[in-house]
Amino acid sequence: MIPALWAPEATRVELAVPPAEDHAGVRHPMRPDPTNPSGPGWWIADVDLPAGTDYAFAVDGGEPRPDPRSSWQPAGPHGPSRVFDATGYDWSDDAWPGRDARGAVTYELHVGTFTPQGTLDAAAGKLEHLAALGVEMVELMPLAEFTGERGWGYDGVNLYAVHHAYGGPAALQRFVDAAHGHGLGVCLDVVYNHLGPSGNYLSEAGPYFTDEHHTPWGAAVNLDQDGSEGVRRWICDNALRWFADFHVDALRLDAVHALVDDSPTHILAQLSAETADLALELGRPLSLVAESDLNDVAMITPVADSGCGMTAQWADDVHHALHAWLTGEEHGYYVDFGSGEVLAKALTRAFVHDGSHSTFRGRSWGRPVPPETDGRQLVVFASNHDQVGNRALGDRPAARLSVDELGVSAALVLLSPFTPMIFMGEEWGARTPFQFFTDHPDPELGQAVSEGRMSEFGSHGWDALYGGRVEVPDPQLESTFAASRLDWTEPETGEHARLLAWNQQLIRLRAEVPALTDGNLAATTVEASADAVVMHRGDVTVLAWRPASEGTETRTHPTDGRPVLATWGVVDASPQSASVTADGAGVVVLGPRA
Repeated sequence: MIPALWAPEATRVELAVPPAEDHAGVRHPMRPDPTNPSGPGWWIADVDLPAGTDYAFAVDGGEPRPDPRSSWQPAGPHGPSRVFDATGYDWSDDAWPGRDARGAVTYELHVGTFTPQGTLDAAAGKLEHLAALGVEMVELMPLAEFTGERGWGYDGVNLYAVHHAYGGPAALQRFVDAAHGHGLGVCLDVVYNHLGPSGNYLSEAGPYFTDEHHTPWGAAVNLDQDGSEGVRRWICDNALRWFADFHVDALRLDAVHALVDDSPTHILAQLSAETADLALELGRPLSLVAESDLNDVAMITPVADSGCGMTAQWADDVHHALHAWLTGEEHGYYVDFGSGEVLAKALTRAFVHDGSHSTFRGRSWGRPVPPETDGRQLVVFASNHDQVGNRALGDRPAARLSVDELGVSAALVLLSPFTPMIFMGEEWGARTPFQFFTDHPDPELGQAVSEGRMSEFGSHGWDALYGGRVEVPDPQLESTFAASRLDWTEPETGEHARLLAWNQQLIRLRAEVPALTDGNLAATTVEASADAVVMHRGDVTVLAWRPASEGTETRTHPTDGRPVLATWGVVDASPQSASVTADGAGVVVLGPRA
């Protein structure tokens, strides 16, 4: 590898190559490189480093720092970079046709807690489970290098690297190759809106941040001020290399509403165009999935029509509406959710706030989803890392709902006209929590994170929700991380195994029944009350009941002689009607008439 660094404001740049024996470091002067295809401001070394060599860059006589484009940080973000040859892996997925994110049943997992070992290689050992479940796309929470051994990954600072505790970059290549061998696509969660607080040395190299804009994490990433061309190139090149060098099929872009960009071409539109060009070159679909809080289909509107050109976007309102309907929770951002009417709107149009007043935000919010929108461009879920992990105790829906209610939740998500996503362990009703955890070696930073977490939940009303005083788990304790590991003995037993089989059946129905395979919102209608939902997907009808809030009479719905494709819970289905008792929850799926 010929080392190169973008440092447009530097007057002197040196390559530091630490000897293996004492890491004292030998510095090699670098020279400006006006021929770099990425634009001006680049420096190059007249040294060719073999794979496995440790190195760093020193700008204007400063301390040696990691390469902003480092693939491998075996000693973490404060240590030297290590040369990684991405072309050295012998791929076995030549026949892989690719996987479009739209409509693909997606499974979100956190590598560190998915298995006891917490590595990518160990996660690859569970791919057979996911394939048997019917999953089509595996979404990995962020892998970028961060300080410490454990964390969610959203405070990464070496965005080109794969976290050392997960196995490094070679392990990601092995994981993707294995996933493709099981017929599974891979989506990687990437964070371009901010960097973590520890080990972020980018500003020493160039104008990666600007005070012209601000985000919840401080100064914004520089997308539209002086020097932004190099920062935009750093982001787009990062995305493209995951597709090209690691064979990833999709990227989930974290909190894109925090990418503040007033330039003529938004960074998302630029990335969309470059991704489309690479997809043509590679001959397989490449997807960009945005997490956006804006409730605006401009995210998935083509660039040619003045949109951002994303393949799909998350739609949180479906989760809020379903969760509040099932649990009765009305605190915080659930305040406008919970009724059958709101649930019906969410299941047909995804955005509940589509220009209406948001009580939580104190203003009108969002824009309508046009009925001609392909529902598969909207990713929905009954839980995810945020909706579980940002609860005071990190408790899953399984901690509050019966197994039959979990079955209702699964049916409404998996048989919806949207792209469904499952959070790891949800398929069997995992009882292990998923809590917020960190491992900052800096004692002051660690203490600040712990105190901030506890203070954050002090005024959220969690004591009343949980029925007593809540002790928020300390994110810095290793026990908080350990408690969040999945228990792989659960899916083999009792109601866990029963729920797992139900999820498999629902996913199989989604794949086999024509009316359930498309995202036709115009062919989807929903009637919902406080305790019942009737969802029509073309000629398929899903009847779902939660326990009635009052009354003891059996609740029924006519089946009109239509065939029963699946049942769940304590229900009774006949050629004439389907019914459930007032205190029961259940699902009946009716197919087309014979």
